[in-house]
Amino acid sequence: MPAPHPETWMKVTPLGLYCEPGGFYVDPSRAVDRAVVSHGHADHARPGHAAVLATPETLAIMRARFGEDRAGDQQQPLAYGESITRNGVRITLHPAGHVLGSAQVALEWQGSRIVVSGDYKRRRDPTCAGFVPVECDVFVTEATFALPVFRHPPDSHEIRRLLDSVALFPERAHVVGAYALGKTQRIIALLREAGWDRPVHLHGAVEKLCTLYESLGVPLGDLRPVPKGLKRGHPPILAGEIVIAPPSAEATPWARRLADPVTCAASGWMTVRQRAKLRGVELPLIVSDHADWDELLQTIDDVRAPEVWVTHGRDDALVHALSLKGIRGRALHLVGRDEEEDEGAPEPAAEEAAP
Repeated sequence: MPAPHPETWMKVTPLGLYCEPGGFYVDPSRAVDRAVVSHGHADHARPGHAAVLATPETLAIMRARFGEDRAGDQQQPLAYGESITRNGVRITLHPAGHVLGSAQVALEWQGSRIVVSGDYKRRRDPTCAGFVPVECDVFVTEATFALPVFRHPPDSHEIRRLLDSVALFPERAHVVGAYALGKTQRIIALLREAGWDRPVHLHGAVEKLCTLYESLGVPLGDLRPVPKGLKRGHPPILAGEIVIAPPSAEATPWARRLADPVTCAASGWMTVRQRAKLRGVELPLIVSDHADWDELLQTIDDVRAPEVWVTHGRDDALVHALSLKGIRGRALHLVGRDEEEDEGAPEPAAEEAAP
């Protein structure tokens, strides 16, 4: 008997991808009985599941973000490369290179294999395991930056631009807008590799996950909170220093305590100059936690899948490019996926409002 095509046993539902023989969802958009979660960002990891299977790091991130009682009534860790079988479906997690603990979900049933990538990137990241291509019958990919205009420069180039600006404007604080999970820790690690051994100052909304990363074995060096409780009229602080904060914090009263801040933003979207201009970004840094156009196409070549499903993003351009390669493409239009970079929910900044 020929192996069943994955579309006969993996169904697209309003809650997301559902494995019928296994009885579980992959990255469901709402709480379900059984979920396999690819990584800890809010548009993939939801609170309230009855049972969750994920990497140990992703489970730790979910507990930190949602609380122990909302990260899954039953939490089953599965390390990279290990497998578990449920109702005849073999589940294996492989590194996705997106953030700490991020995983591709490989599912095998009756000789057929589908790999759900979650979000991923192909660049080296000192804070997480690198992407590992897995050959399969169907590859399920994101398409956040699936347009030829998105060709990201080397990370080291962008970090050098930041350090050059700090040297050029020692009287100003540099505030880098970065999401709390993944991007903040990566920027810090890249700064350390580039030779920045001075403290990195943190907005309160990004501190907890930096502490968690360090507890999970990712060293980040000297981190200090931005001072709170400054009295009205206090001189501006942190001239010549680097501060990391959620993107939403740069436009709040919190930023007024800093010395003439240079507004920076670390995102693949900084390729689009108009987007940077509209956000008031003075120093755009093109540092992305997603694959760019060339990396998406390289990944599709690497996994050698005759069919590719696209969960969200610029699916029309990618499906067209696939057709030119003789690969069948299918846009899934999954509900609840964020087409912005990194997170499906805004980062909290309220607790850091200026006194």
